[in-house]
Amino acid sequence: MTRQLHDQLAKEYLEEILTPLGSVTASKDVKSEVQEIDVWFVPTSTSINSELGILGKMAVTSCLFEPYRNAPNEVEIRSCLLKLYSVQSDLLREAKREKRSLSAAESPYLWILTPTCSERILEGFGATAKEGWEKGVYFLPKLLKAAIVAINQLPITEDTLWLRVLGKGRTQTEAISTVVQLSNGDEKWDKLVEMFASWRKNLELNSSVNDEEVKELIMSLSPAYIKQREAWKQEGIEEGRQEGRQEGRQEGRQEGRQEGQVDGQRLMVESLLAVRFGNLDEELSTVVNQMMELSLTERTQLLLNLSNLSRQELLARFKAD
Repeated sequence: MTRQLHDQLAKEYLEEILTPLGSVTASKDVKSEVQEIDVWFVPTSTSINSELGILGKMAVTSCLFEPYRNAPNEVEIRSCLLKLYSVQSDLLREAKREKRSLSAAESPYLWILTPTCSERILEGFGATAKEGWEKGVYFLPKLLKAAIVAINQLPITEDTLWLRVLGKGRTQTEAISTVVQLSNGDEKWDKLVEMFASWRKNLELNSSVNDEEVKELIMSLSPAYIKQREAWKQEGIEEGRQEGRQEGRQEGRQEGRQEGQVDGQRLMVESLLAVRFGNLDEELSTVVNQMMELSLTERTQLLLNLSNLSRQELLARFKAD
């Protein structure tokens, strides 16, 4: 279930971020018994999009992206390779029908994106680091045209941000938080934030929050949801203003808006605690009151780190205060 959720989110994310650079096909079927390709990308330009860091570097040639929520085993990696070679065979047959040769640029490269990867897997497939590429990117022997990206090993830099979004746990949470911060000064990332927020909302509505992996994904997406919820609220306020509120009610509107923001923030805190710890009992309800007394910056930072705190650690944090 979680694998399917991650697949869909990863497909939508890569499609959104790569579409300006070329043609993106998600869930592309291939012949025989091979399953569908997660994302097939064909660039419109051979120039590197430096803004996307190493993801932009990957996207200078035709390529397949296979993102995993949990580390793939050797069978799953061989299945990815089989997809790649099936695509290459189809392209070669098409080129022959058109009486032309298949150029190296047309033959896609495979990028397997995994949250972690063991030394055993890397050694077994002969995957090694390559000069000019960051730690965490391991290339299979040259003629195989494939690489494994261990996202948790990537350095925390601007160049790796757009891949770390597809990681897991703290890696993913910190990356999504950074994208949210970027969107504050650059509206072109707003669509990504809105997509993350919508996914979090759908997860709460349509999934079992008792599933640990679903809980983890909800927590990772929460920074975007917190920001987007405020944006949605502001849209509602603006619509209300445009519907003809009288100027004399300006002060009342302002008070109501402030009260609504506090209520919304409290609801968010209660929701995150319930998702993280299963339910909101008397002890956690007391913590909610104490968290609401923190500054917005302190409260937001605490919520972003919530996935790394146990119940006991959270309770001790406020008892100490």
